[in-house]
Amino acid sequence: MTVSQRISAFEQLGNFMRQFSTVSFDKQKEVLYNDIFFDLVQEEITMSVHRNSWFTLDNMIFAFKSWSDSLTRSNLVHWTSSYTFKENQTKTIGLIMAGNIPLVGFHDLISVLISGHKASVKLSSNDQKLLPILAQYLQKIEPEFENYITFTEQKLESFEAVIATGSNNTSRYFEYYFGKYPHIIRKNRNSVAILTGNETDEELNRLGEDIFRYFGLGCRNVSKIFIPRNYDLDILFKALYPYNSLLDYKKYSNNYDYNKAVYLMSLFKIYDNGFLILKEDKSYSSPIASLFYEYYDAIELLNDKLDIEQDQIQCIIGNSAIPNSIPFGTSQKPNLWDYADDVDTIDFLLKLT
Repeated sequence: MTVSQRISAFEQLGNFMRQFSTVSFDKQKEVLYNDIFFDLVQEEITMSVHRNSWFTLDNMIFAFKSWSDSLTRSNLVHWTSSYTFKENQTKTIGLIMAGNIPLVGFHDLISVLISGHKASVKLSSNDQKLLPILAQYLQKIEPEFENYITFTEQKLESFEAVIATGSNNTSRYFEYYFGKYPHIIRKNRNSVAILTGNETDEELNRLGEDIFRYFGLGCRNVSKIFIPRNYDLDILFKALYPYNSLLDYKKYSNNYDYNKAVYLMSLFKIYDNGFLILKEDKSYSSPIASLFYEYYDAIELLNDKLDIEQDQIQCIIGNSAIPNSIPFGTSQKPNLWDYADDVDTIDFLLKLT
């Protein structure tokens, strides 16, 4: 199977997923194999929402839209054009996936397949059903994929390299079990936003998307902001207020109530707008319904600090004046060529011998 064939298959998968990118799922006659798969995916999205309270319908739709926007021919060609692919050098790659947000391990799977390798996948218990259905669709589009994707609930076996995603704690176990194999092992990372005080209300509102999408559970979610001294936090609270409907979700509201109680009993100084708690803290990982902040005196010194601590940071959100930043509202819309932990997965896979 050539790279061109794989690109065509992923393009068709993107067309299929696009049908689930709006609230009223839009079944299109021209999409291949809808008679087999459309109802299956529609039902599984509904079931996922019932099984996992964090997987709301809105977040499921967002995930499908993000992937359908990514899996276009132009994006796929642009992504693959930077590499030299070798045919007939297939390896089996063990994939251990997280389950914090919908389809979170999908990029690893398509990276393995586009590189010409086989994937042996161990899914998270929080997200076990959708990816196998999408894999079946891919195999229907391109039958040669049938021998390239397997899923297991047991211990991974018969692999030649590993890509594993987990917490700082689980990463120690991954290092122990998989350290002798070529590997990418991902730990906890968080994203930050840098505010200068010159942001527009629209930019600050879009920052809410970076903070609250997927309830803040993703590594690309902003969990901390850096602000200049004397910054007026009321401006930020006002811009974020449209997201107050998050309190309608019981799990989020429970976390808000719990964390607020803990902070108050601990006599921490906090800012609270009724659905989000701001706490001054040097850590990067804030609890759900909380956002850490830290003051900075000079942007140059802050850049030096973030450079030193880059192994804790997934991405930086800011306006065009902030070096190495991405625009407000885009943290959960990565391109195919935006790699987790800044480790080029395709390059890793192509160098396997």
